[in-house]
Formats: sequence, C-alpha cells, structure tokens
Amino acid sequence: MKKVLLICFVLFVINQIPCPAQDFTENIRINQIGYYQNGPKTAIIVDAVSDTFKIMTPDLQQTVYTGLLGPAAVWSYSEESVRKADFSALSDSGTFVVVVPGLGYSQDFEIKSHVHQQVAKAAIKSYYFQRTAIELTEAYAGVWKRKAGHPDTLVYVHASAATANRPVNTIISSSRGWYDAGDYNKYIVNSGISTYTILATYEYFPEYCQALKLSIPESGNAIPDILDEALWNIRWMQTMQDPFDGGVYHKCTSENFCGFVMPDKDKSKRWVVQKSTPAALDFAAVMAQSARIFTEFEAEMPGFADSCLTAAIAAWNWAQANPAVRYRQSDVNTLYDPDIVTGEYGDSNFADENDWAAMELYVTTGQDSFLQNLDVFAANVRVPSWPNVRTLGYCTLARYAIQPLSPFPEAVTALQKIIELAHSLRETWYTSAYNVVMGVTASDFVWGSNAITANQAMVLLQAFIATQDSSYLHAAIANLDYLLGRNATGYSFVTGYGDKTSMKIHHRQSGADGVKDPVPGFLVGGPNPSQQDGVVYPSNLPAKSFVDNQNSYASNEICINWNAPLVFLVYGMEAIMSPDGKPDLTAIAEKNNEAAPVDFQLAQNYPNPFNPETTITMAMNKAGQYRLEIYNTLGQKIITLLDEYSTPGSRTVTWNGHNAAGHIVPSGIYYYKLSSGRQQQYKKMLLLH
Repeated sequence: MKKVLLICFVLFVINQIPCPAQDFTENIRINQIGYYQNGPKTAIIVDAVSDTFKIMTPDLQQTVYTGLLGPAAVWSYSEESVRKADFSALSDSGTFVVVVPGLGYSQDFEIKSHVHQQVAKAAIKSYYFQRTAIELTEAYAGVWKRKAGHPDTLVYVHASAATANRPVNTIISSSRGWYDAGDYNKYIVNSGISTYTILATYEYFPEYCQALKLSIPESGNAIPDILDEALWNIRWMQTMQDPFDGGVYHKCTSENFCGFVMPDKDKSKRWVVQKSTPAALDFAAVMAQSARIFTEFEAEMPGFADSCLTAAIAAWNWAQANPAVRYRQSDVNTLYDPDIVTGEYGDSNFADENDWAAMELYVTTGQDSFLQNLDVFAANVRVPSWPNVRTLGYCTLARYAIQPLSPFPEAVTALQKIIELAHSLRETWYTSAYNVVMGVTASDFVWGSNAITANQAMVLLQAFIATQDSSYLHAAIANLDYLLGRNATGYSFVTGYGDKTSMKIHHRQSGADGVKDPVPGFLVGGPNPSQQDGVVYPSNLPAKSFVDNQNSYASNEICINWNAPLVFLVYGMEAIMSPDGKPDLTAIAEKNNEAAPVDFQLAQNYPNPFNPETTITMAMNKAGQYRLEIYNTLGQKIITLLDEYSTPGSRTVTWNGHNAAGHIVPSGIYYYKLSSGRQQQYKKMLLLH
C-alpha cells in the first residue's frame, strides 16, 4: 500500500496529475441524463460507507458541491439499505459525477436547461419507428432504416366480425397505424389510451409541441409534428369502424405472433376480429378528442375534424345499443375459425370506458346529454392504464377548471379528483426510501410497471399545473429520475439514453435488423416479479425483477401505451422547466437518427477506458474533407488528430492522451468529433491514468 501511495505521489509531482482515489460503482443511482438547474437533484446511495458525498467534475479534479447523506433506510421492494444525496442547491451547469468516499463515483450526468429535450424527441420519434405500411428511409431513420411492412390493404373480415353487409372473408383496407409493441399487430383498445395521451400532450403544452421538430416525413408542414405522428394512427383507427353500423373491430392482426423477422418478411394473412364495446368506446373518446383538436387545422385538413366527430358519435351510439360485448379470445376461438392467439386486451368492466367517452364527447360538443344518467364522479380515481381509463376523462375536464369562464361546471369536480389522486401519490414520494412515487403498493410492479411510473407522473404534473404547488412537480421529476436510472436495477429504461440501457429489447425489428443498438426512444416494460416469460432473472424482488434479454417480454418489451405517458411527462417537464417554456431550437442533435443521412460512421474507440492510448475507427462513405478532433467536457478542443481529404473506406487513428502541445492530459471523460461539411458525430471515451 505504501508503494502505491509513493507512486501516486511521484506521478503527482512530475505530471501534476492527481491519482483517482475512487472507482466507478453502480451503487450510486442517478438520473443518467441529468437534472435541471432550477430543479431538485437527488441520487440514491446503496450501502454507503461514508456520511458525506461530493459532486465533482468527471476527471475527479474539481469539487463543486459537498453534502451530507440522509439517514439510512431500507426500500422493501429491493431490500437495499439506501441513503439520499440531495444536491438541489447546486445550480451550476456542466457535466458532473457523484462521489461517495470509500464507495466510488457514479456515471456522469449533466446539469443544464433543456436537459431532457433529446429524450422528449426520441420518446415521440419512437412512434415513427412503429409505423406500418411505410418505408423508413435513412433520411429519417438513420441506421434503423427498413422496408415497408404490413400494408394492410388486403385485410379479411374474421368470422367473429362478420355481418350481412360484411360477410366472412370480405376484404377491407386497414392501412397505417402503429405496431402495438414488440409484435406486428394493431389493437384499438391499446391505441385508445396511447393516442389520447399523445393528443393530451398537445392540449396541455401546445406552444412547446408546435415548436419542437422531430425529423419525420411530415416535418415542415403546417401541422405540429406531434400531431402528424398521432394522425398516422388516428387514420388507421378510422378504418376499424364498420361504416354500416358504427361498431369498431377489436384488432387488426395475424393469427399468431411471427418470429423475430423484419416487418416486410412477415407475409401472414391479416384479419379484423370481433367488434367490442370497449373498442367502440375507446374509439369514440379518441375521435371526439381529435375533433376538437383538429378544428384548429381546418384550413390544412378540410372536413377532417367533422369526420372525427361523426365517427365518434356513431361509435358511441353502437356502444349504447351493445353495452356488454366483451372480447374474450377463448370464446372467439371456440366459436370461430381460424384461431386468433395474439394479444387479447380483454376487459370485463366497461363503465370506465363509457364515462371516458361521455366526458370527451361532452367537452367537444358542449352537449350535457352525454352525461345524463351517468354518475361519472362516483368511482374512486385511479392512475390511468388501458383497462382503467375513466381518469383520462377527468384529465380532459380538469384542464378547464383553471379557466376564468369555463363552460363546464363539472371541471372543478374533475380537478378535485385529479388533486385527490396526486395528493395520495405525493405521500408515497415523501416517505419512499428511494425518494420516488413508484411503489405506492407492491402491485405497481407488474407487466409494464414503467408505464405506471410515467402515468403517476402525468397525474402529478396536471395537479402542479392547476395548483402551482411545487411538491407535485418535484414528485413527478422523481419518477422521471427513476425511469432514467435512479432505480434498483441501475438501468435507464429508455433505449439509447443513459450509460446503462436495455440493449436486447423484446422488439422484432431491433432483434432482426442487424444493428447493434436497439431502436432508440423506447420505454421498456420494467421490473415485473411475475416473470411470465420463463426467462432467468437476476432477482425475484419486485424492484429488481428485470432482465435485459430479448426473450423477456414480461420485463423488456416495448409498447405504445408505455411510451405515451413518457411523452407527456418529458414534454411537460421541458415546457415547465425551460426558461421560456419553449424548446431549445439551437441544440445540436446528438443522435444519428435525428440527422440527414451521414457520409461517415464513427465507431466506439477501443479500448475504452484506456491508458496509455486508444484506437478510433471511422468509415467514410464518400470522398471529402474530414476532421477528427478531441474535446474535453467543457467543450475546449484538446487536439486535432485528422484534417485531410479522404477517399471512401475505413480509417483508424490512435490517440495517446496528449494535447496539441504534446503534454499529457488529466484523467477524465473526453469526446471525439468527426466532421465533414455540416455533418458531425460525437462519441464519449474515458482516459484513466
């Protein structure tokens, strides 16, 4: 030990470089993206051996904040002894790490405004990657480009859905829409809550939505990109309504799930299957919401809003005439051929769907007849999920409660319901050892538990907007922190964002496209102790029951109704926490899928971490002038490694940790940038002496 200390002392004297006294540890759980300058900042420390913590620069050279850890507590869901590191008082912008003496240092994170803007863009852009019936071109999809799949222009009416006007095997077109999850089917019930939540994001944060561009084919038209994306699914939903009676088919599906193949390789026969009451009511709710939103764009889409309202009323009338038509797949397969064994989305209680549709139609039309004979506020309010949607109607009405001349007297009651729920959620945040709302009860840890986390935060944000009580806002931020790494697994649950993210998601395109990284922006399902998939998990504890395995559909699949509340949460957080409530339009897109096709590809350096040197590999797709530069975390250029005209092909360059003057640089995080013309790519590396 004395010999090690002597060597460190000699290195310090000769090179003036302090030896790092800490190692990286996963026992410091943080939001791996970062924190807002004016917002709360909390890390969770597992098995701390010190009472203090520091916030330091990534090279461990400078301490910017020192604090005391909170008292130890055990989170029953993970059975960990944890302590809170609260550094909310730190408002300096920059890149930092949390250091706990004797334990180690964390992943790096940023403190800045717009810290989650890239996550917001990726979360909604994930829906573009789920589009059916369209080729995803390199201009918009980057390395995740693919051929069009499932045009659904030849879809057959299943025997369970047959009528006199549309007998068995009638061919209809049911094109567009989003793939529901890791599979290639489309389901009305799950599309209902997903589409509503995306449209609600626009209703709550219109200015932010209007300004943020997503790099999708429709970008640049007169309609906000988030609404353009929603339209891709709304137009599909409209094809699922029987024009003869107003009923709505439950799903558009193949008979069984296909293997892990690209969409264009799945040639399965497609069916529309049985009409159902929940499908009709969910459809009616979304179409009523769409009607009031797209009235604003009558000049760009003449008659569209009217067509949505007409469809909503027709579906509502069908549901009132058929109030108890349940979709039970076992019954369908007993009575009809062929058997259908894809997702069921079955539900036996339709009162919440009925109330939701009634409230949406009431707000859109102003006709209180939709609420007659309904006691929509009698039931207990719940965190929204696809089988429990009544709260979505409360959210719609609650928006009007804070308007001085609201046309809806029920709006105040709806808002009271939202605040009642938010209050109970906030109480868990106050007492949680992990400082999160997630985990109100053990039942939060189910299939799609991360969607519960995001929906809890959505309710809290709405309570904050109405009351301006910052405790609701901070509780919502805590759940966002959870999703981005401050949880018992140490994973950031959003693909492509964070230092430790899911790589082997249950998603057919990501499993079949040959690209190492999964499609970015997906919120994976999250911890699920039921483990229905039969995969071996590292733990059975509720908060740790997660595995990054392609076969783990119970914890590592993606789904459109899980991403939707993430969209609301991150858009809302950015709109609320940004200095002017608007996106940063000058920010450089750091993800390849946000840019036009690049003329080069920058590989990860190897080794990484490195000492004394590392190799950087580049692939130039066409001839041109290329420049490779090294920067530190402050944005200061360290050295130019390459600046020359290059022909197509691969190149490797080594860097030995020296600057342009030939002096060795300190340990820490560095970025290497390859640029050509207006195109540029960055990657991160770690130098450890």
